[in-house]
Order: sequence, then structure tokens, then C-alpha cells
Amino acid sequence: MALRSRPDSRFFETLGPFALGALAEAAGASVAPADAGGSIEAAAGLARADGAAVSFLSDRRYLEDARNTKAGACFVTEKEAQLLPGGCVALVCAQPQAAWAICADRLHRPRRFDPEAPAIDPTAALEAGVKVGQGAVIGAGAQIGAGAVIGAGAVIGPGVAIGRDCSIGPNAVVGFALVGDRVRVCAGAVIGEPGFGVAAGPGGLVDVPQLGRVVLQDGVSIGANACVDRGAFDDTVVGENTKIDNMVQIAHNVVVGRNCVIAAFTGLSGSVRIGDGVQIGGGAGVGDHVTVGDGASLTARIAIFRDVPPGEIWAGVPGKPARQFFREQAWLQAAAQRRKGRGEG
Repeated sequence: MALRSRPDSRFFETLGPFALGALAEAAGASVAPADAGGSIEAAAGLARADGAAVSFLSDRRYLEDARNTKAGACFVTEKEAQLLPGGCVALVCAQPQAAWAICADRLHRPRRFDPEAPAIDPTAALEAGVKVGQGAVIGAGAQIGAGAVIGAGAVIGPGVAIGRDCSIGPNAVVGFALVGDRVRVCAGAVIGEPGFGVAAGPGGLVDVPQLGRVVLQDGVSIGANACVDRGAFDDTVVGENTKIDNMVQIAHNVVVGRNCVIAAFTGLSGSVRIGDGVQIGGGAGVGDHVTVGDGASLTARIAIFRDVPPGEIWAGVPGKPARQFFREQAWLQAAAQRRKGRGEG
């Protein structure tokens, strides 16, 4: 999937352009007078920004992206300003991510429901055979394929595209999303709400705008009351024929491969990568930016903080190869029995 240099216009309005100097002032950043006369049209991540976009650097893992960015301007600390390439204006401040969040809020606005529109917006496009339950709401510009069933009280947001023969359960919410064919979203599931992005600002914590989407590929199942957050910049993606149980949390920018099985109460943190054919037991937790290789299996209640190689079975807290974990458990049990036999227990 190609990177977009702008948020998807189906889901976000672009409010700019704004003068670069005015944005810098609003965010509390300094910019050289000679550079302050340009304009900015969009907020974007370092890797996808173009010359009319503003980005930020707040994590040293992205130093290489900063050196190669095509952004027109970038919020940075004074120490890292020299990393930016020529043509990228340094907007110097103490808290780059919070400053960028302030600008992103000014540049982009999520499309919302018109409170005066009918329950099914007249600009929504429903193919033949779509069934809509009582109390369901379908927003402006939404597209729903033939044979889809929208349950009672479900909410389909503006611009959402849903493929053919899908089932959206009662009281489910689908927004900022592109949904393939034969997808099932069960009752109460929430697709496309903002991911958990927070930055420390001068006045306290700041919510960081989430400008990505959710992509559910063909044949995906999402269980009741599960949550799939939209991406911060990139998309959150669930691959073909993957089955997700009830009460699962999938955070922003996560990519789940094809034919995966994820059991209830599992939580995948931001920017996790799950390969094809992965099986994850109930109550598992996977830390941010972790990669789980193709065909791997994670047992129930595991906590993963490092990458899992393809095809391996892991268990425990912290997670480790299952053979190692069970050997350690056996040794601990034997040691406990020895202490008990010596009267030390």
C-alpha cells in the first residue's frame, strides 16, 4: 500500500494552507525570519511528508527518516536541528511532538456527521440488496456493497467504504475505514476511533491527532466489543481471512497478516507487526513496535517485549521460547519440592 502524503480526504478536511510563521508561533516554536514566509498545507510523518507538509522528530529511532525527509518544515529540538536536509525548515522547540499536534489540529479536521442530515445521508451510496436495521446511521459519502447487512443502531461514518456481503452487527461503529468483501464486524465493536497518541506539552498532556485509517481486508472477522484503532500516520491493517475474537484491542499502526487467529482479551500495542498465520492465545499482550514472525504461536497470558522469530512457539512473562519457559518452570517446581523436603518451605 503506497504511502499517502496527505490524510485521506474521505475522512479528513484540509483547512490550510497556513503561513509557516503563523503555525510556528501558534506552536511556540522559533523559526529564522528568512524561512518564516513559506506556507504549509498538511501535517505528516517524516517518511511520508512532502514539501508542503510539516513533520516532527521526537524519537531517535527516526533519525534516518529525519535526515532524508522531504518535509517543508519539521519541529525539532535545538540539538537536532542540524540533522535536517536542505530545504526543510527547522522549527525549534522543546517539545516537538506536542508542537506538531497543535499544528495538525489546525491543518486537518475529521469529517463528522451532519446533525441535521437524515439517518441515511442522501450522498451515501448503497448497492442493491443492502439491509439497514432500525436506528442505524450512515454518514455522508459512505459506500456499502451489495448484500451487506447493517445491524440496528450501527454507525457507519462519513466516507467509509464497506464491501459486498458484509455483516455489521448491532451497535457497532465503523469510521475512517475501508472494509473488504465478506467482512463480519460483531455487535458493539468499534473500528476507526483515534489511537492512543499522547505527548507532553507545556501545559500538560496533549492528544496527538490520528490521521490514518483502518483497512479490513476480505474475509476478516472482528468479535463483539473489540476495538481496532485507526493509524496515527500509516494505516492499521488486518489481513485477509484473519479472525479476531471478542474484546481484543488493536492499537494504531498495527499490521496483522493473513489467516491469523487472535483470542479474546489480547492487546496489541502501537506499530506491532504480526506475520501471516500467527496464532495468539487469550489475554496475550504485545509491546509496541514488536514483530511476530510468520507462523509463530503465542500462548495465553503471554507478555511479549521483543521480536518473535517465524514459526516459534513462545510462552510466559516475559515471553520466551516455550521449551525454555517450561524447562524453567519444571526447575522451579523441583527446587520448591527440594526445599519442602528439607523442611524449608
